[in-house]
Amino acid sequence: MDLKQAGLDFLNGYFSTHDRRKKTRAAYTTDLKQFLAFAGDDLELLLLSGTLIERWVAHLRQEAYLPQSIRRKVAVLKVFCSYWVRRGELKESPFWRVKLSIGRIPQLPRSLSEGEIGALLTQARGNYAAQNASSRKPTNTLGMEARSGDYRLLRNLAIVDLLFATGIRVGEASSLNVEDFIVQEGVFTVEGKGGRHRLAFAVDEKTLQIQKDHFAARAKLETGSPALFLNASGERLSTQGIAKIIAQLRLEAGIQRHVTPHMLRHTVATLLLRNGADIRVVQEFLGHASIATTQRYTHITKEHLVGALRKYHPSASLRLAS
Repeated sequence: MDLKQAGLDFLNGYFSTHDRRKKTRAAYTTDLKQFLAFAGDDLELLLLSGTLIERWVAHLRQEAYLPQSIRRKVAVLKVFCSYWVRRGELKESPFWRVKLSIGRIPQLPRSLSEGEIGALLTQARGNYAAQNASSRKPTNTLGMEARSGDYRLLRNLAIVDLLFATGIRVGEASSLNVEDFIVQEGVFTVEGKGGRHRLAFAVDEKTLQIQKDHFAARAKLETGSPALFLNASGERLSTQGIAKIIAQLRLEAGIQRHVTPHMLRHTVATLLLRNGADIRVVQEFLGHASIATTQRYTHITKEHLVGALRKYHPSASLRLAS
């Protein structure tokens, strides 16, 4: 059996017996195809060797992939090899004879300043307010369509406000369905990583009103999609679509650096800790399985604390006798 056929059979067989999200399968498919392209689709499965794997990892390093990306790709290949060992096609996994030193670069979460997140939210609200002002009809009586400017501006506002207010991941926002928003309580039911569910609360009155306005507008749209946030075709708004919304708002707000949806999550987590929130509350808020993940944000808040102490601590201005 050549690697191309082995790859197809693995994806069909592995994901038919393992409960995984579509996003996980897509990631496995991409990473596996990348390795097969490097190794050669016509290479026999039995010729898959530790030397080839080491050459592949060296190639990824030369292509400047980050250690965490290389580690993920290697993990997918390990699952692939283990699958064929269990099926009896391989006597042993080639990884048993491989030693890899991928290295690790600690990545601190990138967040926005208070001024930048304020500008982003203000821009989204201003865009929608300007559209309302130019319309002769009240917002709640507009016969909106998913492709209409009225709905899109309200949707964009609801998206950016929700990401910051609740700290949910961009994939979690994209996956939200209409039924996931409990309007009376201002609560969203979110499916996080590993299929874990949690509640995301809209505690700010302005945020809650924005979400209610969007929910009411969304209810008027004719679509067969259950998604809470729709694109211009009336289908589920993708993570790429959300990223484009954030990118456009960033340009309009005059923010000079690149901004991703995930940075809104990092920003609210950082500001919560900086404002004195307990780290375990933030852990629950973000849906982290381990508090170690949440502790990454404490490095940023410590930098802020040290900077403030250096600027305002009285020892800097006191002249003590030696």
